[in-house]
Amino acid sequence: GIEGWDFKSVSESYTLGESFTVAVEVQHEEVAGGSESALALNFEAFGKWHFYSDNSLVPNGKLNLAAEGAGLVFGEAVFPASHLFEDEILEKSYGVYEGKFTVYIPFTVDNGVADGKIPVTVRIGGGICAEMCISLKDVKVSTDVTVKASALMAEPAFTVPDVVDEAEEGSVLAKREKGFLSVPAALGLAILAGLLLNVMPCVWPIIPIVVTRLWAIAGQSRKKCAVMGAAFCFGIVLFFAVLAGANIVLRVGYNEFFQWGDHYRNPIFVMAMSLLMMVLALFMFGVFSFALPSSVSNKAGGGSGIAGTVGMGFLLALLSTPCSFAILGAVFLWAQTQELVLATVTIMLIGVGMAVPYLVLTSVEGLLGKLPRSGVWMERVKQAMGFLLLLIGVKLFSAIPAEARVNTLYYAVILAFCVWMWGGWVTYSTSRGRKWFIRLIAVAAAVGCGWFFLGTGAEKAIDWQDYDRVKISEAVEEGRGVVIKFTADWCTSCSIVERFVYMRKDVSELFERKGIAAFIGDTTSEDNVATQDLESKYFEPGVPVTVILLPDGEQVRLPGFIGKDDVTAVLEKLDDVKEIDGEEEDQGR
Repeated sequence: GIEGWDFKSVSESYTLGESFTVAVEVQHEEVAGGSESALALNFEAFGKWHFYSDNSLVPNGKLNLAAEGAGLVFGEAVFPASHLFEDEILEKSYGVYEGKFTVYIPFTVDNGVADGKIPVTVRIGGGICAEMCISLKDVKVSTDVTVKASALMAEPAFTVPDVVDEAEEGSVLAKREKGFLSVPAALGLAILAGLLLNVMPCVWPIIPIVVTRLWAIAGQSRKKCAVMGAAFCFGIVLFFAVLAGANIVLRVGYNEFFQWGDHYRNPIFVMAMSLLMMVLALFMFGVFSFALPSSVSNKAGGGSGIAGTVGMGFLLALLSTPCSFAILGAVFLWAQTQELVLATVTIMLIGVGMAVPYLVLTSVEGLLGKLPRSGVWMERVKQAMGFLLLLIGVKLFSAIPAEARVNTLYYAVILAFCVWMWGGWVTYSTSRGRKWFIRLIAVAAAVGCGWFFLGTGAEKAIDWQDYDRVKISEAVEEGRGVVIKFTADWCTSCSIVERFVYMRKDVSELFERKGIAAFIGDTTSEDNVATQDLESKYFEPGVPVTVILLPDGEQVRLPGFIGKDDVTAVLEKLDDVKEIDGEEEDQGR
């Protein structure tokens, strides 16, 4: 289904998080061969969530149903009248189903079907929207239709209404063109949206870098100035070309649509952006600097100068995204309702709009000379923008999954140190060999620590429970192996043991295979029960300590830095368990 949503599927009903629920009902308790009956799907969309009644706004977004059942022939679904939804951003009206409503699916029973129960599955497709839209995948409800030759079918549970003609005068579909955003208006809005990106707060910190780059360009010939300006603008447009490409792949390959902000729902992307903001803040504070490429700093030229300028333009566009949801959301949403070519052009025009000011500055003679000249004030502004970058980084940091935030903070400090090594431990007079040596160490430390703190191991695969004397005793009485991991928030050694032992996939699989009851003994505070038991019951002076209670009554204590083999050597002695009808049993039984 859909990552991040709480699915709960049971017989005859389905619930998707806090967005909607649906239950299926059969018109007759029993049906006879050759008879007609129907299913009723009772929907309830919660809060502001609603379904689309047509595909005018979102491709393949219309609510649709497909029923399957051996020996049954299903007819067209009968939908209720839709409601008119006024979208103030898009200035468009369209039909939706909201709140409680019912959709009916008539069916006919084949002659000669044997008495018994026929399993029926109804698949639900389309999309559901509120502040965001979600494509429905793998959503289905099921029930049984009971066939009996002597079925009376006298008292139906409901009556199927007549088909609603949405095309009639005054209906939702007839009204929905009201206020429709025309193609020229939408394309103009796309260019305007791109222009406005240049004044977004997220872009301000990069402006001093851009001005410095433009001043470097201004020192070259008019021809080179135009070439480098075009390269800078190409970098901006390239970013939106990537987004347009993603939209094409999703719509053609996966029959889905791209939503502005989808990339910020990816925790890895958010983590990377938060760390990027910190690194750029260090640049603003002068911890390190970008060396101007040879094609800009002198007349020798070279492809690296153009590549660097393209990269700077791409970065400028990327940094605009955290602050641009309101502006770009409307344009992207409109683009999804259009043909693929028009949608691609619309997205690209956003980049064109953003690039226009820089193209004008670098192509019109004399305009660069009117930019404010650099000086002490520019350095002060640049440093002030560094603090703004840190604020944006903190905002992004709050969107990182809770279980990864602490490790991300640790890594942020280490990454800052590596950046300081890169820029502060070398000077222009440092020999080439020494410079390469220092910077290789900085890169190796950044990569290695990144793997340690941010690497994707078997995090949270072990079902750790809070320390509880009663639950531990119950697990021992049940004959299960018990692992108690005593730790503390301030314990660095505990984090190392956690990473190299308990976040390993093979260790988590061993815990599952042996049916281990795992507990965390938090000793951060003296008042915690685990702190008291660590000393009085297990006779250990400090953390980290792992205590393993075996079914035969043996107690194994593993203090200090331990390795994977120390834990697995003990647990491998236990019998494997397997699930039989939902219950765990020893394989030796």
